[in-house]
Amino acid sequence: MLVKINHSPLAQLDRMFDEAIRPNFFRGDLATFAASFRVDVSEDEKTITIEAELPGVKKEDAKIQIEKNHLAISAERKRETEETKKNYHRTERSFGQFTRTFVLGENIDRENIDATFENGVLRLVLPKIEPQKNTKDIVIK
Repeated sequence: MLVKINHSPLAQLDRMFDEAIRPNFFRGDLATFAASFRVDVSEDEKTITIEAELPGVKKEDAKIQIEKNHLAISAERKRETEETKKNYHRTERSFGQFTRTFVLGENIDRENIDATFENGVLRLVLPKIEPQKNTKDIVIK
């Protein structure tokens, strides 16, 4: 078997830096859920739709909050694997909490947002409304 050996000091420094700052649960199959989760945002005349991919997350571990003009989607992923073979027993646990925040415009009906969760996908439908007019004309005398 041939193994390529990289003698570049910069490559070694880069690898050491990566290993030092990246938590172990970012490696392996949790890499797709690492820093945050993927979302698709689409818009038509009546709604804005946000679809968040939350693989391995249970409905109970997802949370949606609105504070002022920010909509936050949070999720927590917990995982435990256990493997028993003839000469060993291995148990691993990993977890992570992730949040994505979106700024809501004045044209979103915050009272009628619909949220569904199916097959690891959280789907939010944000209905649009006519924004309230925050201006007032003052008659000059």
